[in-house]
Parts: sequence; C-alpha cells; structure tokens
Amino acid sequence: MMTRSPSCFILENFSLQCGVVLPQAQLIYQTYGELASDRKNVILYPTSYGAQHSDIDWLIRPDGIFDPNGWFIIIPNMFGNGLSTSPSNCDRCKLTEQGFWFTHLDNVRAQEQLLRQVFQIEHLALVYGWSMGAQQAYHWGVLFPDRVARIAAVCGTARTTDHNRIFLQSLRAALTADPTWTGIGFDGIPERGLRAFARIYPSWAASQAFYREGIYYQLGYNSL
Repeated sequence: MMTRSPSCFILENFSLQCGVVLPQAQLIYQTYGELASDRKNVILYPTSYGAQHSDIDWLIRPDGIFDPNGWFIIIPNMFGNGLSTSPSNCDRCKLTEQGFWFTHLDNVRAQEQLLRQVFQIEHLALVYGWSMGAQQAYHWGVLFPDRVARIAAVCGTARTTDHNRIFLQSLRAALTADPTWTGIGFDGIPERGLRAFARIYPSWAASQAFYREGIYYQLGYNSL
C-alpha cells in the first residue's frame, strides 16, 4: 500500500494534565486515503501501548477493515511512543522530579487540535482503537460526544483496572531491573530488561487457545 510520509504537528505551549507546560509538543501522524469535500469520511485510529503508526496500519488496505479508497484515516502517534513527544526525544520530558506524565486527555486534546487546525475537521465518522487506543476512543466519546458519530473500542477498558495496572507494573519492573537503569532513565540499551519484557508480554498478548493449538508453529517458529 502506497502511503505518504508521516507529518508533524507542533503544539505551542501545550499544557499537560499533570501541570507541566511543554513549550513545543510534537504530534507525529500518518494519513491514508483522501479527505472528502464535505469532510464526513474521517476515521481516527489512535495508536496502542508501545505501538507506532507503522505497527497498526495493516488494517488499512482496499480489502481490509478500513478501505482508504472510501475513507480518510488518520493515525496520530500517542505521546511517549518514541515518535510524538517522548522522553527519548524531549529533554523536558525527563524532568521526572517535577511529576511529569502523559494522559489520555493530553492525547485527545492534541488530536482534536490537529483535526481542527490542520484539516478543519469538526466531526468524525468513527474513532477506532485497540487497547490504549480503545481508551482514547472512549475519551473521545465522552469529551466530544457531539462530534463523534461512533466509536469502536476493541479490547480496551474505559479506565485502567487494577489487574491491568499490575501487569503494566510488571513490565516496568522488568525493564528497570536492567543494570543500565539509573533511577530516572537508561544509560545504555536495556537488553536484559527488554528480553524479560518480551517474555512477559506474550502470555497476555495471545490466548490459551493460541498456545494450545500451536499457532506459533504455523507462523514459522520452531519452539515455544
């Protein structure tokens, strides 16, 4: 599928819910298809935890879930995912002693500003999201109910549950157990931490049936 290069939307003096003001926040986004003259064919597709737009755009193709021949699909990269403003590309984000963090409210406010200022889009035909993308879809429905025709929240909760919170903390613990962790960041590539992270995540990402039926063998792997 032929796509355009990602674009960057700059938000000046962007106030975060945590109280920090970023002099400049960048929202990296990718578009697919063409915007209709009445601007009524828009699908917003927020990224999920750990994902960038290139990881989730497999749903967008002529014979896929989202057909770019009829829809204008926008994937905004979530803050903190390494493309949009993140600790890896913004020194201001590393000031953890000031209580710095991103929220879904921050992401949705930035996305709304992007749609309105860049594309003059006031209404969305659909907000589709998986996992943390689904949580952003719920936020869109609550914050802008008169501007969203429908949401599709797949495998996501409106609020992070204690069960999910402890899972996310286990992933964080795996990363920060790496010897390169300094207490506020990494002074190298956390190879051991990433391997531990990768061993934890598959037990959540795939079902019991996936392992029972040996689907990973069908995907070309030789062992568990």
